Amino acid sequence: IQVEESAISLWNWTVTKHTGAVISDVQRAELRSVACRLICLCEGSDPPEGTIRRQILMSMKTGKGWIDIGKAGLADGFLENAVNSIEKLYAKLRKGSEGEADIQVHRADVEKSLFKVLSYQAESAVAQGDFQKAVVCMQRCKDMLMKLPKETCYLSVLCYNFGVETYECKQYEQSSFWLSQSYDIGKMDMKYSVGKEMRAKVLRLLATTYFEWNCSLYLDKALKAISLANQENLHPAGVFLKLKFLLKSGASDEDINSALAEFTHLEMSFDSCLNTAKLLLEHGRESVGFDFLKSVPERFESSPDLGKITLLHIKFLLQNKRELLAKQKIEEIIIGHYTGKQLLPEALNQLHIILWDRAAKYYEEKSYSEALHWYNYSISFYTPGQIDKNLAKLQRNMASCYLHLKQVDKAKEAVKQAERCDPNSIFTKFSVYKIAVMENDTDTAVEAVIEMGKLAEKLSEHEDKLGVDKNTGSNLLSLAAQIALENDQQIVAIKALEYLSEHLQDCRQLFAALKCLVRLMLSKVMAENEEKRWVCLKKTFSYTHKKLAESFAEEKFTGDMRILEAHWFRKVAWNLAVQFKDSPEKMRDFFVLSFKLSQFCPSDKAVLIAQKTCLLMAAAIDLEMGRQQETPSEQTALLSQALQHLQTCKEVWKVLKLTGDFAKDPTDTLLLLYEFEARSKLNDPTLHNLMESVWEQPQIEIKTLEVIASLAMESPARYPVLCKKALKSALNLHRKQAVIDAVKFSKCLHSLISISLPTGLTDLDPCVLQEVWDYFEDALSVVISTDAYPEMEILWLMTRAWNTGIFQYTVGKYKEAEQWCGLGMRFLNHLGSLKKSYE
Repeated sequence: IQVEESAISLWNWTVTKHTGAVISDVQRAELRSVACRLICLCEGSDPPEGTIRRQILMSMKTGKGWIDIGKAGLADGFLENAVNSIEKLYAKLRKGSEGEADIQVHRADVEKSLFKVLSYQAESAVAQGDFQKAVVCMQRCKDMLMKLPKETCYLSVLCYNFGVETYECKQYEQSSFWLSQSYDIGKMDMKYSVGKEMRAKVLRLLATTYFEWNCSLYLDKALKAISLANQENLHPAGVFLKLKFLLKSGASDEDINSALAEFTHLEMSFDSCLNTAKLLLEHGRESVGFDFLKSVPERFESSPDLGKITLLHIKFLLQNKRELLAKQKIEEIIIGHYTGKQLLPEALNQLHIILWDRAAKYYEEKSYSEALHWYNYSISFYTPGQIDKNLAKLQRNMASCYLHLKQVDKAKEAVKQAERCDPNSIFTKFSVYKIAVMENDTDTAVEAVIEMGKLAEKLSEHEDKLGVDKNTGSNLLSLAAQIALENDQQIVAIKALEYLSEHLQDCRQLFAALKCLVRLMLSKVMAENEEKRWVCLKKTFSYTHKKLAESFAEEKFTGDMRILEAHWFRKVAWNLAVQFKDSPEKMRDFFVLSFKLSQFCPSDKAVLIAQKTCLLMAAAIDLEMGRQQETPSEQTALLSQALQHLQTCKEVWKVLKLTGDFAKDPTDTLLLLYEFEARSKLNDPTLHNLMESVWEQPQIEIKTLEVIASLAMESPARYPVLCKKALKSALNLHRKQAVIDAVKFSKCLHSLISISLPTGLTDLDPCVLQEVWDYFEDALSVVISTDAYPEMEILWLMTRAWNTGIFQYTVGKYKEAEQWCGLGMRFLNHLGSLKKSYE
C-alpha cells in the first residue's frame, strides 16, 4: 500500500511540476515510467477495478509520453501492458455483469480505451518504421469506428500525420497509403468527419506524393486526386497543382486555359499569380503565359508589386529571343521611372541584374557596342551626381567596353565617374591601370599597381567583412602583369609581379610569378640601374627562400614540385653570383642564397659539391672584405660571418667525402687556412687548439705552412710563435726533399730569420742567436751545394750576418762580433758579380 501511495504521489507531483515547467518532457517521461512500474508491481493477484483503470491510464500516458519525445521503442512495453490491463478489466466487468445489456455497456467503455491504445501503437510503429504493424493497428481502429463514430476526425488526422511523416522521408508508397486511408476515414461519418478543407488538403498532398513518386507512372492518379481535391474545396494551391500536372502531361492549351479559368473564382495573392505565370512560361506555353500575364495587372491595379509582372515578362521575352519587345518594355519602365511610376527598390534591383546579365552576355560575345546599349539602360535609372558603388561598377564595365572599341576618351571619363563613386576600390584602380598601360603612361600605371597592391592587402585582411573572394586581389594583379607584358611595359610588369607574389596563395602560381619576375629583372630593361636591380633580385630570392620553407604546409604542392623550383632558383642565384665578380658583397650574398635554396634539394653529390663551393666562396669573400675593412667592428662582423660559413661547410664536406674519392681536392687545406685567418684576426682563444691538430697532420704541405706563417703576422693578427713554428716545419719539409728547391728554401729561410732576428735589436738572448746561427749554417750548406741559390738572398744573408756582428761589436762583445762578421764573409765568397763591390 505504501509503495502504491508513493507511486501515485510521484505521478501527481510529475503532473504539477511539468505544468509549472519545472521539469522537462524527458524528465516527465522518465518519472512517469518509474511511477507506472511501481503501480504494476503492486497489482496483486486480483486487483480491484479502480487499480486496473489506474494502470490503464498510467500505461497509456507513459507510452504516449515516450512517443512524443521521439523514443517510441520505450513506449511499446507500456502500451502492451495497457492492452493486457484492458483485457483484465473487461473480464472483471463481464464477471460482475447481470445481463447482455450490462455487457454491452462495459464493452463500449473498454473499447474507447482500447481504441486509444491501438492508435498509440500505430503511432509508435510508424515512428519505428514498422509499416505492417502500424497497418494492423490502424485497421483495428478503423473497424471500431462504427461503434466510436466520434473518433472519426481523430483517426483521419492521425493517418494524415502518418502520410506527412512518410512523405518527408520520401517513403511515397507508404505515404500514399496513409493519405488514402485519411481521406477514406474522413468520409465514413460526415457528422463527425473532418471538414472539406481538410479532405482537400489530404488529397492535394496525395496528388503531390503520386507525382513525386513517379510522375510518368502515377500522373493519372495525381490528376484524379487533385481534381477530387478541387471538387471538395477549390483552393489556389489545388489549381496550381492541377496546372502543373496538366503541363507535365502535355495537355493542350485549351485544357490549360480551362484550368486557368478556375482561378477567376478564387481570391488569389499576387505571388500566386506570379508563380503561375512563371510555371506556364517555364513550360514553354508562351501564348497562354503572356495572356495570363496581361490579365494580372487588371486584378491588382493598385498593387505596388506590379513591376514584378513586367520584369517576368521581360525575362521570358529575352529567354525566347524576342529582344526587341523586351527593349520596348524596358524603355516603358524608364519613361515610367521619370513620370511617377517607379518600380519598388527590390524590383529595380532585379531589373538591373537582368540588364547587366544581358550586357555581360554581349561582352563575352565581343559585341561591345550592344553591351554598352544594355549598360546605358541601367545607367538611365541613376540621377546625375549620384554616389553608389553599383554605379561605380557599372561605369567600370562601360570603360572596359570603350577600351575594346578603342574609344579611350570615353573610357577615361567612365573611369573618372567610377573614381568619384568608389575611389578606394581595387577594381577602379585596375581600370585606371588598364588605360595608363594602353597610353604607355608608365608612371601612372606603376602608381595604380602600387595602389592595387595596398588595396589587395586590405582585401585579404578583411575578406569576411567585405564579402569578396580571397583571390580577388591576386587575380587582378596577375591580370595587370599579363596586360603589361602584352603591351611591352616591362617596368610595370615587374611592379605588378612584385605585389602579386606577396598575395598569391597557390604555390605553383607563386613560383611561376617569381620566375617571371626574375627573368624580367635580368632583362635589358633593368640593366641601366645596376644597383636597383641587385636590391630587387636579392629581395626576390630571399622571399623565394621564405616561401619554399612555408610551402611544406600546402598539401597540393608536392615534394617533387618544391625540388624543381629550388633547383631553378639555386642555379640562377649561382649564375648571378658569378656575374657579380666586380662586386664582392653581391657575389657573396648570391652564393649564400644559392646555398640556402639548395637545402630544399636532395643531398646528392652534385648538390653537395655546389653547397660546399657556395660556402667556401662566401667565406673567402668575407675574409677578403675583412682585409680591406678599416673599421674594427665591421671587420669583426665579417670575420665572424666567415667562420659561420666555414662551420656549415665543414658539415657539408663531411657528408660529401662519403660519396667518393676526394684525395686531390684542396677543400681541407682551404678550410684550414680560412679558419686560421678568421680565428687569428679575431684573437680567438681556440686558435691554439686548431693548430695542435695541424701539427699532427703527416701530409701537410710546405705551401700551407708558409701561408699559415704569413697569416699569423698579418694585421690585426700577431702570433710570432705560431709563425716561427710553421716556418720551421716548412723548412724541415724543404730539407727532406730529394732535390731542394733553392729558391723556395731561400724564401722560407729568409722569413724564419726575419721573425727570429728582428732588425735593430742588440740585446739578444744567446739561445736565440745560436738558433739563428744554425739557420745561417743551413743556408750556407745549401749555397755550397747548388748554384741555384738566388744571389740577392746570398747578399741578404751576408749583410744580416755582418750587421749582427757589428751590433755585437758596438756592445763590446768582440768574440761574438768576430764570429758573425766571419760568417758574413763566408757568404761573400759565393757572391757573383756583386762580390767585388762588397769585398
